[in-house]
Amino acid sequence: MKIATFNINGIKARLPVLTDWLRDSAPDVAVLQEIKSVDQAFPREQIEDLGYTVETHGQKGFNGVAILSRLPLEDVTRGLPGDPDDEQARWIEATAMGARPVRICGLYLPNGNPAPGPKYDYKLAWMARLQARVHDILQTEEPATICGDYNVIPQDDDAARPEAWRDDALGLPATRDAFRRLVNLGLTDAFRAVDPGAGHYSFWDYQAGAWDRNLGIRIDHHLLTPQAADLLQAAWIEKDLRAREKPSDHVPVWVDLDA
Repeated sequence: MKIATFNINGIKARLPVLTDWLRDSAPDVAVLQEIKSVDQAFPREQIEDLGYTVETHGQKGFNGVAILSRLPLEDVTRGLPGDPDDEQARWIEATAMGARPVRICGLYLPNGNPAPGPKYDYKLAWMARLQARVHDILQTEEPATICGDYNVIPQDDDAARPEAWRDDALGLPATRDAFRRLVNLGLTDAFRAVDPGAGHYSFWDYQAGAWDRNLGIRIDHHLLTPQAADLLQAAWIEKDLRAREKPSDHVPVWVDLDA
């Protein structure tokens, strides 16, 4: 089961990029972030015509997550538990029915800037809710990936210029500590399990020639439950997509599970 997480930075702006990628790279499951669309306006038919089931959790103009699957999906849920007043569309779950069922948890974690401030407080509170949800997922002892745009730079090796992110919400010590607490529940950072080296990024800003100068950061992650980590065959970053016409500022991050 090949699963890719991809922040597409707007489905309307990036639909040709997305459909070309689905044809060329053919993920079994694609987990999208920042669709920036209400559910009713999502271009479902164009994607269903490529053989994908489409499940969305959208929001007008902001945020929004989706799961596209060539495998049957069961038990779809939307919204991260823990705050009934949170209206931001940042979390979706479904079980992909492959040779082994795999729980797919797609997230778009808050950016948190400017920090300190209310947006950063929301980020840390959201991460605490995420930790609680992951704790419950782990109790099922089922294969699961908690994947998406975490807006977290886990360590200095995950940034070309770590000093530039010292005071940013993506790299602050409290952010890294919250991410570490999440991983320490028993999750595996799939890409780091395969490649522990520096110089691997999943995001390059549109400004200041970041792509041409390879000034990237790694903020898109697959965190695997122990049962999913046992099935891990490969993990990689599809960097070349960033060089295509009208790209997202993120690229897909993949895992291949024996499922």
